[in-house]
Amino acid sequence: MSWIICGSVPEEGFPLSLGTWRMEGEQLRADGTMLLPHGGTLSDLPVQRGTPALIAATLQVCQSLNLPRPLALLTGDTGNGAGSLALYAFLSGWLATTSQAIAGMTFHYLFPNVDGHNRILLSVRAYAEKHTAPTLVADAGFMYAAKMSGYADEYDLFTPDAGELAFLADENAPHPFYTRGFLLDSGIAPKELAQRAHAHGNCARTLLIKGAVDNVAEDGMLVASIDSPNVPYMEPIGGTGDLVTGTVTGLLMAGLPMHQACIAAAKTNRLAGALASPTPATQVSELIPFLPEALLQALADFSV
Repeated sequence: MSWIICGSVPEEGFPLSLGTWRMEGEQLRADGTMLLPHGGTLSDLPVQRGTPALIAATLQVCQSLNLPRPLALLTGDTGNGAGSLALYAFLSGWLATTSQAIAGMTFHYLFPNVDGHNRILLSVRAYAEKHTAPTLVADAGFMYAAKMSGYADEYDLFTPDAGELAFLADENAPHPFYTRGFLLDSGIAPKELAQRAHAHGNCARTLLIKGAVDNVAEDGMLVASIDSPNVPYMEPIGGTGDLVTGTVTGLLMAGLPMHQACIAAAKTNRLAGALASPTPATQVSELIPFLPEALLQALADFSV
């Protein structure tokens, strides 16, 4: 069964594509067999942050655990939403006709569009009537769209940071820009925000809340906190949250139960930071080579 990662890259003219990628140095390179619905030429993708960093982390997990690589459905989008709309349209149609067995889907950086989101969710529901329902994971822009649509509680996992959690907890906010200030107060505990988001149906069943302390919540209740190793220089490195989401994707592909996958992913990210000994100038691509060793350490408590 396949897992599909859906997201965008900030590159004008990058074509809509579906296929597998491989790591070569600090870049992703497309495999020879790729579906390009509208034609075009695929360039290598630097692993700096965003969806390429997520894919790179998932690939490291897959290689470490001898898993098949995920499919990636990618589009170029520099912020005007056109590429994301093309991805929404393609995916909703593809799901309606594919015979591919899909174990799960991870949605990442996509321009939030409620209509596009709802079309995909309807297609997922129709797919699940004929096949096993896929596990649904969302982060970043697509998570915003899921909450804005009113169907966030149909997802299995969201991976918000503290600010995104505050948006999920605000039942009145139609967009993160309108999150009410009192919910952004750092004095409000993640436990309270998770409970509020769950009570209003504005989050997935499980939350992996990324921060100085990582928290896992299920059905609005905190079930785990991960605070070590504590590597302060990880905080200013852009893209570490993308690594966590990519790692948890790979662990779900491996069949780990949801709460174990979340705990292990958060721990892996922290251990990779400890192994890399980062400075404020460290780039996320420099952490990726340390993920396999960190993963093995993090999985010591679990059977995979």
